[in-house]
Formats: sequence, C-alpha cells, structure tokens
Amino acid sequence: MAATGFHTADQLNDLLPGTLPGLLGIVIDSHEPGRLTAHLEVRPDLLAPNGYLHAATVVALADTACGLATRALLPDGSSGFTTIELKSNFLGTAREGRIGVVATNAHAGRTTQVWDAAVTNEDTGRPMALFRCTQSVLWPRD
Repeated sequence: MAATGFHTADQLNDLLPGTLPGLLGIVIDSHEPGRLTAHLEVRPDLLAPNGYLHAATVVALADTACGLATRALLPDGSSGFTTIELKSNFLGTAREGRIGVVATNAHAGRTTQVWDAAVTNEDTGRPMALFRCTQSVLWPRD
C-alpha cells in the first residue's frame, strides 16, 4: 500500500486548518489502517434553521473520516482518490453536545475503496447516522 506520510491522528489533524473539516471543528481521535475515529462539538452555527444539527454537518464528519482513512490504504503508484458515491441514513439528531464517528473499511481494491461510518451522539450514546461511501482510486495519466 502507498504511504502518504499522514497516518497518525496528529498528522491528520494538521491537515484540517483552512479546510471545511477544520471550519466545522472536526478532530481526528485515532487512526489505524482500515479504521478512523473522529468527533466534533455541536455549535449553534452548525444547526439548520429548524434548530437541529444540519444533515450536511453529519455527512461532512462521516465523509472526512472515510476520506482521511482512505489515504493509508491507497495502492502503491496511485496518485490519490475522489469520492464517487455516498449514502446516508439518518436515525437521530442533536442540538448540542458532541457527536463522534467510527469509519471502517469494507473493501480496499486497486480501483475502488468502500467505507462505512457510524455517527453517534456521544452524550446519549444513540446512533445518529449510518453512512457508506465509495472512493475511486486515481492513477497517473501517461
């Protein structure tokens, strides 16, 4: 597998300032090949006009966890990846507190990777969303 040099939680967190995940306040808690955990604190500016956590915030947390974890499983010689499909099922929401995600690899192939993520309200322990995404592995063009 290709080594990107960004495998520890601290190294991954160093990538976030100045990006959407950084603006949302996403923090990577742990990373090992095939599994990543992260969280964010729910703030008023992350809520939808109805007063509940905006669904896009939950998707961004899950997609960020899966995307950062993809890096460690890229095949040698690949040049990167991009998300080609994602799906979310929402089971609950939050107005405050902390939400967390656990992203796990379901498939790491030469052309695609498939990741699952479970988002949880860490204050209540209740599941909030189930997420699956497919990453396309990119290769240098001749």
